[in-house]
Amino acid sequence: MPENSVTGSCLCGEVSYLVKGNLGIFQYCNCSRCRKFSGSAFAANLLVAPNDFEWLKGEESVGRYELEEARHFATCFCKKCGSSLPWLAQSGKVVVVPAGTLDGDPQIRPIQNIYCASRAVWYQDPAELPSYDELPIKK
Repeated sequence: MPENSVTGSCLCGEVSYLVKGNLGIFQYCNCSRCRKFSGSAFAANLLVAPNDFEWLKGEESVGRYELEEARHFATCFCKKCGSSLPWLAQSGKVVVVPAGTLDGDPQIRPIQNIYCASRAVWYQDPAELPSYDELPIKK
């Protein structure tokens, strides 16, 4: 595997991919589209150049959804298990990699939060919440 590369996959293992570099952008997106797709308060996305991204297996099992009114946003997912998967932005200039699908360390850390004005009204900063190594047992 090339240096500074990392693989990723879906939950069922049907689809896998290789990232061979990055654009130096790893961000949390709080927009309503990313919240809907990720099912979470924000999406953690790594941006890579299209030539630094390669499907290793299962590309035929990747579904894609685009919003007509969106300039950049799209979504991809495994047709078998529904996991989020990387997607080529509608501009064709960047591949957005959902960081939760990475199998290893991308050697880059998040640098910014974007679309904070769209943040979910129920969002609570994780640093302000109790933390547990496993599911806490209530007595």
